[in-house]
Amino acid sequence: MRIGLTTSVIQHGKTGIAEYVFALVRAFESYAASHQFVLFVLEKDLPLFEFARKFAQIVPVPERFRPPLKDIFWHQAKLPKLARKLQLDVLHVRSYRRMLWRHPCATVATIHDLAPFHVARKYDWKRMFYGRVVARRLAARQDEIIAISENTVRDIATFWNLRGRNISVIHQGLDHKRFFPAARDEAKISVRRRFGLEQPFFLYVARLQHPGKNHLRLIAAFERFKAQTGLPWQLVFAGSDWLGAEEIHAAVRRSPFIRDIRPLGYVPEEDLPMVYHAADVFVFPSLYEGFGFPPLEAMACGCPVLCSTRGALREVVGESAATVDPEAVSALATQLIRLSQDESLRSHLQLAGIARARSFDWQQTAAQTMSVYSRAFNGANSRESKSGRSNSLAHARNVLRHQ
Repeated sequence: MRIGLTTSVIQHGKTGIAEYVFALVRAFESYAASHQFVLFVLEKDLPLFEFARKFAQIVPVPERFRPPLKDIFWHQAKLPKLARKLQLDVLHVRSYRRMLWRHPCATVATIHDLAPFHVARKYDWKRMFYGRVVARRLAARQDEIIAISENTVRDIATFWNLRGRNISVIHQGLDHKRFFPAARDEAKISVRRRFGLEQPFFLYVARLQHPGKNHLRLIAAFERFKAQTGLPWQLVFAGSDWLGAEEIHAAVRRSPFIRDIRPLGYVPEEDLPMVYHAADVFVFPSLYEGFGFPPLEAMACGCPVLCSTRGALREVVGESAATVDPEAVSALATQLIRLSQDESLRSHLQLAGIARARSFDWQQTAAQTMSVYSRAFNGANSRESKSGRSNSLAHARNVLRHQ
């Protein structure tokens, strides 16, 4: 098969979707002997895909199509023509807002989550209208849909009223060559040298996005933790600014414990395992996630995890993390106190998390995704074949009718 993959929603490589795209493309290298891969990449993102040039064709997309509305236009108006020109058999789009209306070939879409339907004020009314009305109709036209969790499947049924055999649950994987247990002492020395982190710390890896990532409640819970315990622990944020980040920074400035709240900004992927290794507890109080990479990465690195119960997070972490209602500030503060003071609990969660993380693997994700491509391709061929036979019969009837 000739398989096309769009990559325009990776935000310069700084999002969870970017991790999904990079890891899946890397895993596809093992299929390059029997399949051809074509990647559509925005011009400024081309250096991020240098690793794929040895086994995939890379088609540059003009940078003027990066803004969301122009990107949607490119997907609907330009991409179908390119797909036909390049004679693609399957085209995989990784954003529900960019699913294709026209079918230049078999189409596959990944639905990561429908978080805006759950989190108030996450997006404006225009994006919500597009998600509720336009995207629902686009989804119904796809040959196959990949949902990254059972939770997302339920959301697709609830909000789009779509159910059927063309929706497959394929969990995201984990790069075990990057995320694995390592010596904490060395990591502590490295983060002290790199970021000036000298005290025990709670770590939160997520974009600074308000309200979806719930930083403000975590800050409030941390303030209670500090007031009640007097412990020297710090709260560390690793993530780039996003929508609503100014409210998070303002909350940090207002905090009486401002010196112990450390926003690091975006941490490069090569440094992220080191930060996980050095953290004493990983905290993930997000209001909603379609999957949730960071808790899984932290568990793989041997860091005990405190996780929100919302969205697919419990599905991902299972019984291997402490959990909390992310909107209950008092409960969140209680868990921070408990985890900071109970070393045996941290040790238990550390071992349980390592075992849980082993069950997520990108090669398995890639194999399941390739099976979806095959179903989409065979289904599209079957549909065209039936349509062709139907047109031939109609033509024959017309010929007989006029003889």
